[in-house]
Amino acid sequence: MTGYSLLNGVRILEVAQLAPSSLGGHLADLGAEVIKIETGPLGDPVRVGGSRTIGDDDGPAFMHLRWNRGKRSVELDLRSEQGKRDFLDLAARSDAVVEGMRGGYLDWLGLGLPELRKVNPRIVLCSVSGMGTDGPYRTLGTGGPVFDAFAGLREVNTPTDEPPTDGMAGSRTPPIAMYALGAYGAMALLAALHKATATGEGSHVEVAGIDIAAAWMPDLVDAELNRDASTARSTWLPDGRLPDWPRLEAYRTADGEAILFGSHVEKFWHHFLRAVDREDLIDVDLTHVDDGAADRANLVWRELTRIFATRTRAEWIEVFLEHGIAGGPVNSVRDLLDDPHFRARETTYTVSHPTAGQLEFLRSPVRVHGEKFAPALPPEVGADTAEVLAELVDRG
Repeated sequence: MTGYSLLNGVRILEVAQLAPSSLGGHLADLGAEVIKIETGPLGDPVRVGGSRTIGDDDGPAFMHLRWNRGKRSVELDLRSEQGKRDFLDLAARSDAVVEGMRGGYLDWLGLGLPELRKVNPRIVLCSVSGMGTDGPYRTLGTGGPVFDAFAGLREVNTPTDEPPTDGMAGSRTPPIAMYALGAYGAMALLAALHKATATGEGSHVEVAGIDIAAAWMPDLVDAELNRDASTARSTWLPDGRLPDWPRLEAYRTADGEAILFGSHVEKFWHHFLRAVDREDLIDVDLTHVDDGAADRANLVWRELTRIFATRTRAEWIEVFLEHGIAGGPVNSVRDLLDDPHFRARETTYTVSHPTAGQLEFLRSPVRVHGEKFAPALPPEVGADTAEVLAELVDRG
């Protein structure tokens, strides 16, 4: 499918919709043969998700084009006896099954781990859901932002007088756990495949969106779990910041853009002060926490605010590069696409769409040196049914 070659020869059966489809997407990007089991006529709802489409008003969604690229689509009715037989025949010839529905979906169909192991003792089952397979909320319908809200990872706006203008549906804050779900699932599945290869024994692994959201901020959660066994570090300010916080801050530049100053390390701080001829600030104590610590930090912040306002964002990047200073640009999405570093790393690839013409998408963040990343567009629902089922032999 013209993804990478790392997982060539690995076959994955995917029974997943929406965000859990990203798990199979990561594996397909790495070269696995991912057979997506869909039910017609619409298939995975992610095909038509999102506010923008490709081509016409009924065209595919961007999430579908990203998460289902490079896969094969087989249309099966898993509630029918024939569909169940076909699915188990495919499982017998596969390395893993992705269950990306509510927890226990395959068990409900009579296609859970016991049935899978009967036809393939080495099979890996990876269950991907929002709330997990146990607990009182296990049957609760959820979606991306819900995972983050559950774990305290997402702030929400709840006005009482006027409707929110930045409500959940239109929020520019990406749902973190939803996008991390596939990556964690792929890691778990590949680790289970490694065990199956070494021992001949399959595994049932699971990832849940709410667990990922909680794991995304372990310092806060672990500190709360161990509140009575921990204490505030005396070298940090009472508000939770380091005393040298101005050296880890964003500043407005002369062209109205912003730069993120990342020179917490003393070496970078000294390089910066020499570059801007302000070595007098070296003597400002930003290490000790005492009654004057906040005032000293505020003094440095005001000076840095004035300094960064004297050059453009691009000029500051050149200064950082020339003098060995840590930091980087604060980009909008449009800025990112025009950024010379983004373009130099060839972070996108192009593919031809039958109606929309040439399209450009982000490539996998994984790089395989010496290999080109150019996966095929996602298949239409059931496009590979006849071919895949014809490959089955001895189906008695």
